Amino acid sequence: MANTKSAKKAARQMVRRTEVNKARTTRARTSVRSVEEAIKSGDKDAATKALRAASPLLARTAQKGVMHKKTASRKVSRLNARIKAMA
Repeated sequence: MANTKSAKKAARQMVRRTEVNKARTTRARTSVRSVEEAIKSGDKDAATKALRAASPLLARTAQKGVMHKKTASRKVSRLNARIKAMA
């Protein structure tokens, strides 16, 4: 248990940041899922639109340190490859 004033403050900040990071992670996962569902349905235009929306979201998630930069890049790359394969 935190017993100094600064440790207590750090614990409070950690709780707040955890909530923010959870929200960011969820938003990123949802955007990736929407692209995957569009790919499954076979609608290339919808998949492209969904990827255009998801790409900056993943980049922002990586920039904020919630997700590693290369992980976000890899996800965008793989989704893009799957969309290109639809043609």
